Amino acid sequence: MELITLSSSIYHLAKDTHLIEKIHELSAKGKESINKVGSETLLDDEGNELELVDKFIQKTSQAKEELEQRIEELVAQFYKKINVAHTDEIKALHYKLEKADMAIALLEARLNKLEA
Repeated sequence: MELITLSSSIYHLAKDTHLIEKIHELSAKGKESINKVGSETLLDDEGNELELVDKFIQKTSQAKEELEQRIEELVAQFYKKINVAHTDEIKALHYKLEKADMAIALLEARLNKLEA
């Protein structure tokens, strides 16, 4: 029992270490991105260099527009797939309905023949 508890503890520690390493990696990438934005020379409409906060605001709005565009594309693809699925289901149901109509017509003909 102690061995299982020890193994479980080691597993959780390893998992936590992996999480900490991932957070460190993401924060390093974040620092690089922030430094890159801060070091870029961005000009306003009048040709003056933007302040750091203005640079972040501009980059954030660009990222927002790109994200919205990407989401729009993904939603369009999703609806297209759903539409295709629904169309296939409708065709399959239509085919089954035609077969059922033919079977009913055949049964009616047999019934009429038996009645006659």
